[in-house]
Amino acid sequence: MLGDTDTPTGYYLSEVTHPWSVLTEAGYTIDFASPQGGPVAADPKSLDMDDPINARFWEDNALRSQLDTTLAIHQVVPEHYRAIFFAGGHGTMWDFADSAAVQRVTARIWEAGGTVAAVCHGPAALLNVQLSDGQWLVADREVTGFTDAEERAVELDQVVPFLLESELRERGANFEGADNFQENVVVDGRLITGQNPASATGVGEAIVEVLNTSHDTPDVAY
Repeated sequence: MLGDTDTPTGYYLSEVTHPWSVLTEAGYTIDFASPQGGPVAADPKSLDMDDPINARFWEDNALRSQLDTTLAIHQVVPEHYRAIFFAGGHGTMWDFADSAAVQRVTARIWEAGGTVAAVCHGPAALLNVQLSDGQWLVADREVTGFTDAEERAVELDQVVPFLLESELRERGANFEGADNFQENVVVDGRLITGQNPASATGVGEAIVEVLNTSHDTPDVAY
């Protein structure tokens, strides 16, 4: 639920399916993980089946079953992955930021030379990722995410536990926002972020571009 309301939330479907489509078509293998493991819920507002990529994913029983049996993030072995990607959806604002397992796995993938990516509210997962030198992962890096203006536009700025843009700035990130709901993908080396659902495909494409610079076993943790 969205905070103290009775409105259901969860992950935003196209922020899963669009990067999934780009990555799998490029030959990459994806494992799905979540903070607790097991089934994960989609935000009902995101179930747009007029979107052909959404429909193709949603109607594939094998893919749907992966979302019903996600790995718990603490089960992820960072050394087995070249990238980690965090899809958004308002539910992630409660689930990602304070997860010690999310922080640990993300830091280890990053420090092993892997790629870290997130879209929309997904960058909430990056807020509290601290590297072995004590620095915040996002400090002094170019990033984006769902903006404070977009949160106000959807009238949830008083519902979410924090405003993502503001918190990223507090962590020392150089936040680059575009106009509300416009595509915006920001790439800072191996750190890739997208502003909103319109940016999901572009984030997937940026991940592929970075991963294709090396030729190790292709795996991506979602």
